[in-house]
Amino acid sequence: MAASSAYRGRFAPTPSGPLHFGSLVAAVASYLDARAHGGEWLLRIEDVDKPRALPGAAQTILQQLHDHGLQWHGEVIYQSQRDTTYAAALHTLQQRGLTYYCSCTRKQIKARGPYYTGYCRDKKRRAEGNAVRFRNEHPCTEFQDRILGKVQLASDFAAEDFVLFRRDQLYTYQLAVVVDDIAQGITDIVRGADLLTPTSWQLTLWSELATYQPRFAHVPLALDQNGNKLSKQNHAPALSAEHVHQQLRDACAFLGLTELPKAANTAQLLSAATAAWHAKYLS
Repeated sequence: MAASSAYRGRFAPTPSGPLHFGSLVAAVASYLDARAHGGEWLLRIEDVDKPRALPGAAQTILQQLHDHGLQWHGEVIYQSQRDTTYAAALHTLQQRGLTYYCSCTRKQIKARGPYYTGYCRDKKRRAEGNAVRFRNEHPCTEFQDRILGKVQLASDFAAEDFVLFRRDQLYTYQLAVVVDDIAQGITDIVRGADLLTPTSWQLTLWSELATYQPRFAHVPLALDQNGNKLSKQNHAPALSAEHVHQQLRDACAFLGLTELPKAANTAQLLSAATAAWHAKYLS
């Protein structure tokens, strides 16, 4: 599929809990970039890892975005409803000889070293009970980031034969995110720097499944007082429905948009932030 010439971005949270400040930073960055380009901002709920999804979390996230004035274009896409699409993409890769079955456990891989080195590549494992790995013949070891510039990625990690389909019969994030971005015609991916490293695998998959590649922009991570990433796993507090305006202003300040004028409401604040984003990142 070829990309549209028009800008199309997205925000793709995992519904393992409500949004926190770190999530808001990523959402605001991608939203402002889409608005500054005069493009579309899509919303996708990344619940492909079904056991991690908490009941009701997706609806909470939608409400939080609405409360903060972050309105998306079109229908919300849920990865948990797209197994047929992922199966078709996996079949395409299998037909081209780009996959193999792997029986290795995490414990076995760790015992052999820090990276998976293709132990099962030529073992001709059976499908039953095994994972499916991508035969990574042409790894991506660098790419151009709109914010960070030229990014060099660890070659050993980039060259790993990563998993596409897990032993527990779930499609992986790496496969789902690329398939969905291609299907939605995403042109620009603005997200947190914690996803910098897997960009190598994703670009490798893009080159096999599409005729174009998106532009990436990775923004800094919000950290707690101990220097840890704000995350649901680290029990980051959920966004407050009572402090929407201040949370938006704080997220903008974190992104370097520190001199925004006073605004009477979220719409005015986001309009000013869009202009500031354009001046900082697009001019």
